[in-house]
Formats: sequence, structure tokens, C-alpha cells
Amino acid sequence: MIKTIILLITALVVIPVAAFYFDDPLTDLQSNMMHITGYVMLAVAGYCFIVGELTGNNSQVDKLWSVIPIVYAVYFAYASGWNQRVTLMAILVAAWGIRLTYNFSRRGAYSWKFWSGEEDYRWQVLRKDPMFDTRLKWLLFNLFFICLYQNTLIWLFTLPAVMAAGSDKSLTGWDFALAFFVVAAIVIEFIADQQQWNYQKEKYRRLNAGEPLEGYYKNGFVSTGLWKYVRHPNYSAEQTIWILFYCFSIVGTGKWLNWSAAGFVLLLLLFQGSADFSEKISAAKYPDYKDYQKSTGKFLPKFK
Repeated sequence: MIKTIILLITALVVIPVAAFYFDDPLTDLQSNMMHITGYVMLAVAGYCFIVGELTGNNSQVDKLWSVIPIVYAVYFAYASGWNQRVTLMAILVAAWGIRLTYNFSRRGAYSWKFWSGEEDYRWQVLRKDPMFDTRLKWLLFNLFFICLYQNTLIWLFTLPAVMAAGSDKSLTGWDFALAFFVVAAIVIEFIADQQQWNYQKEKYRRLNAGEPLEGYYKNGFVSTGLWKYVRHPNYSAEQTIWILFYCFSIVGTGKWLNWSAAGFVLLLLLFQGSADFSEKISAAKYPDYKDYQKSTGKFLPKFK
């Protein structure tokens, strides 16, 4: 886990800096967008850190993960004078965020006490890791990784909208094709999360009722529906969405590579580490999970 964290933080510094200095300079409009949202990002990171430390609930970033990108995207659309492409991107981010917020809320993540709610089980597991054997170590991890790194990442993967704002090029068929595939990926996420929700709800209903777990409930983890083909269909769709989101900047600028690619690249690295950590927990908890790993691809189907 510590190696993954070091890799992510190193990439966070190296990729944006290298891409920024080797790309074309920003316009005044783009610079203003970056500065304003950058300050917002730092304020949100500070809020997450303070509230997380005061309450002991380190899922403050998780609560805002689906909300803050909408704020950034709508602001970018507004600041660009409602540029057609940037506005379309903001609409797609709003659709993505609404779906994710709904899925997160039904798991008990939100409460009228905004600082409370369900905490991500992975933070609870990680606190027990020997590398966080002192309060100071966890405090620093919370500050630099959970709050600052993740909020910076959220900001970065929305920045292709800033690149798109630098172009007055009208919408093309490529924009509508990208929008179609983004919506398709959101639908896949919804289906995957619903299948997971249905499985876990029925599994715990049986456990609470004292009923035996039979059939695929006996394994303890969902492996049907979309989960039959990949171990993380929701993660696969999520990564696809932000890669496609970057592609809007390609259509707008005509450049295949620009500095805003840093966001989705870092997101891919984060999902790799997050999936590995989650699977380590699942493999230790469910005896059949290792067989599932061998037979089923992580993010892409295995072709036999």
C-alpha cells in the first residue's frame, strides 16, 4: 500500500508539471478558471481534513467526490460564456454526479449531521495497518493523501473542460458520439451498482433471518450479471467516463495530447491501487475469491 501511495503522489507532481510546461501557455480565461477552482479545491481539502480529524470519520472526501466535480464543471461552463462544448461537458458531469450521489446516499453515507454517515470500510482496515501505528502517522496520511491528494485529483480530472474552453470550435459529430458513450458508461455503472446492491441486500437479509447462504450467495461476493465478466464493472465504467471526458479536449483543440490528460492518468493509477487493496481484503474474507480472480478479469473481460 505504501508503494502505491508513493507512486500516486510522485505522479501527482511529475505529470501535471511536465505536461504544463511542455504544452501551449494558458489564455487569461483559462488561467482565471484554474486559479479560482484551485483555491476552491484547497478550501475543500482543508474542510475535509478538519472535519475528518474532529469526528474520526475520514470519508469526508468520499461524501463530496460526486458533488464537487459538478461545481467545477458548471463554473467552467459559466466562465466560458456557456461555450457549447464546455456546457455539454458540464451536463454530462452533472448526470454522472447525480447517479453517484444517489448510490452513495442509499448506503448511508449522508446524514443531516453532515459530518457523520457511513465511513468507507477501507479506511477502517487501513487504520489497523502497522505502518499507521501512531496517531501522527495517520494524521499525516489523512492530510496529504485522503484530503489533499484526492481533492487535487478530483480537480485535475475535470480540467479538460478548461482546455475545451480555449476553443470556439462548434460541436461536431465527435462530441455527440463521446456524449453517447459517456451516458452508456453511466448506465453501466448504474446497472453494476444495482446488481451489487441487490446481492448484498439479499445476502444480509438471509444472514439476519438466520437463513443459510446457498447458491452464489454462499461465496459472499457478487459474481453474476456484469460482475460475471469483470471483477469491477463499476470501476471499468468510471475510468472510461473520465478518459472520454478528456477526449472532448482533443476534439476542441485538435491536439491528441495536452496537459489536462494528467487527471485521467492519475485516476487510472488510483483505481489500480484501490482495486488491489479492496481485493486483498476480499481474498482474506472469502475463500472463493482467489478462484474468482483467476477466472475473471479485473477491469477487462478475459478472453479464453
